[in-house]
Amino acid sequence: MGIVLPKVYEPQEAEARIYEKWEKAGCFQGHRDPNKKPFTIVMPPPNVTGQLHMGHAMDCALQDILIRFKRMQGYAALWVPGIDHAGIATQIKVEEELRTKEGLTRYDLGREKFLERVWDWKEKFGDRIVKQQKKMGISCDWDRARFTMDEGCSKAVRETFCNLYEKGLIYKGSRIINWCPHCVTALSDAEVEYQDKPGHLWHMRYPLADGSGYLVVATTRPETMMGDTGVAVNPNDERYKHLVGKTCILPLMNREIPIVADEYVEMDFGTGCVKMTPAHDPNDFEVGLRHNLETIRVLDDNGKVNENGGKYQGMDRYECRKAVVADLEALGLMEKIEPYSHNVGTCYRCHSDVEPIISAQWFVKMEPLAREALRVVYDGETKFVPDRFAKTYTNWMENVHDWCISRQLWWGHQIPVWYCDDCGHMTVSRTDATCCEKCGSTKIHRDPDVLDTWFSSALWPFSTLGWPDKTEDLEYFYPTDVLVTGYDIIFFWVARMIFSACEQTKQPPFHTVFIHGLVRDDKGRKMSKSLGNGIDPLEIADKYGADALRFNLVTGNSPGNDMRFYTERCEAMRNFANKIWNASRFLMMNLTIDQCRLPQQLELEDKWILSRLNRVIPEITENMDRYELGVAAQKIYDFIWDDYCDWYIEFTKARLQGEDPAAKEQAQQVLCYVLTQMLKLLHPFMPFITEEIWQALPRQEGCTAEFLMLDQWPQADPALDFPEEEKAIGLIIDATRAVRTRRSEMNVPPSKKAHLTIATQEQESFTRGIPLLKRLAYASEVTVIGVSEAGSSAEAAQSGLVEVITHAARIFLPLAELVDLEKEKARVEKELKKNSAELEKLNAKLNNPGFVNKAPEHVVAAEKERAAKLTELVAKLEAQLKGM
Repeated sequence: MGIVLPKVYEPQEAEARIYEKWEKAGCFQGHRDPNKKPFTIVMPPPNVTGQLHMGHAMDCALQDILIRFKRMQGYAALWVPGIDHAGIATQIKVEEELRTKEGLTRYDLGREKFLERVWDWKEKFGDRIVKQQKKMGISCDWDRARFTMDEGCSKAVRETFCNLYEKGLIYKGSRIINWCPHCVTALSDAEVEYQDKPGHLWHMRYPLADGSGYLVVATTRPETMMGDTGVAVNPNDERYKHLVGKTCILPLMNREIPIVADEYVEMDFGTGCVKMTPAHDPNDFEVGLRHNLETIRVLDDNGKVNENGGKYQGMDRYECRKAVVADLEALGLMEKIEPYSHNVGTCYRCHSDVEPIISAQWFVKMEPLAREALRVVYDGETKFVPDRFAKTYTNWMENVHDWCISRQLWWGHQIPVWYCDDCGHMTVSRTDATCCEKCGSTKIHRDPDVLDTWFSSALWPFSTLGWPDKTEDLEYFYPTDVLVTGYDIIFFWVARMIFSACEQTKQPPFHTVFIHGLVRDDKGRKMSKSLGNGIDPLEIADKYGADALRFNLVTGNSPGNDMRFYTERCEAMRNFANKIWNASRFLMMNLTIDQCRLPQQLELEDKWILSRLNRVIPEITENMDRYELGVAAQKIYDFIWDDYCDWYIEFTKARLQGEDPAAKEQAQQVLCYVLTQMLKLLHPFMPFITEEIWQALPRQEGCTAEFLMLDQWPQADPALDFPEEEKAIGLIIDATRAVRTRRSEMNVPPSKKAHLTIATQEQESFTRGIPLLKRLAYASEVTVIGVSEAGSSAEAAQSGLVEVITHAARIFLPLAELVDLEKEKARVEKELKKNSAELEKLNAKLNNPGFVNKAPEHVVAAEKERAAKLTELVAKLEAQLKGM
């Protein structure tokens, strides 16, 4: 006999208790099993500085749904969790804490002591987001949790760096890189976000050295002009052909610079003359290489003018801009200033304007690596879901630049390169070097820079499984199966994992990239601190339950598309959880069986629900396999709410409350069987409430699982296909709904029963359903006749019958048995009079040009919509009155 559930489900109490049981029992552990096929997911590691936000919550929920589904399908399912060391974000956080609490900088402590502080901070706060993830119910193998700075990951980073260096794919060189003066570090192209910002186009005069006139150059960045080493014109520009090879004077610095011809210059942009600042612009840098122009850097790492800036030395870049413009105007060298909007690169982390600056950095050669990374996507070895994101990936990869991987930070994987103080040789080593590999000198020092955080994250799918060692886990669980991530980090992370894995393991890291959208607020805006529109998922989970939050994040959402988050929908999902709970509680209050098995004898409604279940199981399974999780969730929701709770339970109440013990047990068995299967289908989406109910149910015959999450995923059984019965009940449900709707319109209480006459070609189906119709359609008697036996609608009305029509039947109810005709007629006349008067008044308003032309468009539209509804209602009331 089942356990009677408490009257109310309390998710706040149940969720923590259930999760602790799962964890203690080792339910989340992924084990190698030669008899099982592996299914592996690696979690996109959240930053160690992070707190759970809605994006994390969605990402976690989607992964957990997939891993629970595959675990129940019998796969050796492994979900590897972890945390990213988040180089820039973590260093900034600890530096800020040092500054505000102790008035110190990292330089006051020195590198070693500062890193000790960072590790202390990590130990203190690093598992905060893990605890938050657990509240969401995610079932990853916490025993395998990894950190991108742990020993195994560090070994993988060194191996990768050395492999690429030895193949000539990593090099150090002076090139234009993206520099954040606020974070004081280099950034990769992917870490720069472009924003359209209002600015100006300054037209400045550069006098010709021979005194014959001047050139006018246009620029958006006059503060860098002290670093100009040439002026370029297009070789086909007739205006300037005669000047190519001559020189002009750089204003303010009085330096002579050459005039060169280069195809890069657009003749119709600005004046057709472009100042060349090779140290501060990537295009100017390339032109400078072609024409042997000098490279002069005038901004330092903090965005201030350096010693090459003459009298402007020490000024902030924007302060310098104002001073330069003022001085040029004073000298009469400013031709004109135009407003000009243009794309400005900003740091993805702090949103400061990024400076393109020449700097000696470490780079990865991308073109050789991109070839294989493109091939695996072109050949379908790695697929994107939705597939439109493959184009996003390939477009970026086809145009990728060399990757700047060095960062001017202390927190991170320090570059494994040592410089000899005696001979200048670079030693690149997998282990810490103690001497120069060339001359043997012990006077060596290590490169102070660290690697880009994404360098270590790029190795995540295989470094977490033991690579570069040939571990059993790596052999069994790699390549992984699916990566679940947002479209916003395709460039940051997805691309880097694919080309790194292809190079280091000779295999793509996963066969599927499942892309989801962003979670936005109810107005469609991105959630952010500045807007103050962020929603804490843990507050939602505390109020409505983690199950309700998870289900809200999945239903109505499709892969790759952003979703709007409505808190009200969480309330609806909590109501859904309560619906399941109440239905389960009703069943258990009526249970007398101690084991669940399907009976040999089945009634019409039993066959219907089993056939419906048999139909929905493969549909949901297919949706899950195709990553259509929102569709799958909607189908299980509809089946539970509509088919099981609203209809099947009602169908069985007569047997459950009747005197026939065999019929009672028969209904209990089917109710229990279907509920158990429903809980399995729903479990990946709403793991807590389904586990709680399943633990209280009688076990199904043959079930040995201790927990629902370890039970078997449902499979369709051909023996439970009953298409005729499914069709028959479908017709009965349609008829019942139609009759109930008409009775409601006529304000007839359920206690007032009436004789139903059903004219149909489906006489057999309706005849089988008479007992159900009598009870659910509030009928005193039911007569089923052929279509030819029924008269016309006019004849029915004249005979005092109310006609209800479904797609398969005409149903007649005697009006006299339902209502007091005179009272009902008076009521309808009163309602018709009231609505007709309102409609007349509204039409007069809409026919008044003064209103239509002067009122706001949305107000007029709303009034027209109200008039249309009133017109429809008046027509119905007139027809009803005529029928009386």
